[in-house]
Amino acid sequence: MVDEKESKRAIRIFGLASFLNDMGSDMIYPIWPLFVTNVLKANMSTLGFIDGLGEAIVSLSQIVSGYISDRIRKRKIFIWPGYLMSSISRVGYAISSIWQHLIPFKILDRAGKIRGAPRDAEIADLSTDENRGKNFGFLRTMDNLGAVCGTLLCLLLFNKLGYKNLFLIAAIPSFIGAIIILMFIKERRAGITKVFRSLTLKDFNKNLILFLILSTIFALGAFSYSFLLIFAKELGFQIKFIPVLYLIFSVVATLTALPFGGLSDSGDRTH
Repeated sequence: MVDEKESKRAIRIFGLASFLNDMGSDMIYPIWPLFVTNVLKANMSTLGFIDGLGEAIVSLSQIVSGYISDRIRKRKIFIWPGYLMSSISRVGYAISSIWQHLIPFKILDRAGKIRGAPRDAEIADLSTDENRGKNFGFLRTMDNLGAVCGTLLCLLLFNKLGYKNLFLIAAIPSFIGAIIILMFIKERRAGITKVFRSLTLKDFNKNLILFLILSTIFALGAFSYSFLLIFAKELGFQIKFIPVLYLIFSVVATLTALPFGGLSDSGDRTH
């Protein structure tokens, strides 16, 4: 059992790493579709393929890392490499000269999401029923605050640095986040169990199955934000103003994450 002081410290560290990673990610996200289509001359179908491939990799990586981390009772070994993979991928984007070069780095970037499920499981273990929503709300707030800061940096630096130099700088925060996790988070759970134990629907309760079904239905109607940013350009927004639109989205997400997380602790989380 982890004491309260250690739990709070670990959650703050996870929050800081998430802040740094999202700062780096959102330094480039508002200009990503413009880089792919304007600089590397890819068409919209190619942009959709690259982004769709990335989302597929996210889903697969989180399933695999979550399952294996539960079996081997180790989580840190998935978390810090995940941040490092995201950092390396941004260097790859910077050196890409045709859109085909982006594919392996996009795979590496989104495979970095192997950190997600083990990190969330670790935060759940560090939380109680009374503060679980608050802790996850704090993590999402730090995510979104990093997105706000990253978008602001994009606005400030893009015209001076251009696409590729900005990508290189965006690699730095995630690298620092990986080092922070590596140095300051202790691997608490030891002991190895059989990794590839059979997995069936019987292992899931009904609420989880229902949640997965509803999430799948929602995902079918979702689309990449890249298309929205391209659409904004076609509506006549100047390229330098497009990050502002994404900034508005990030600010709203930041302001709502912690209050709603805390609210979930006081009632039924399904609401």
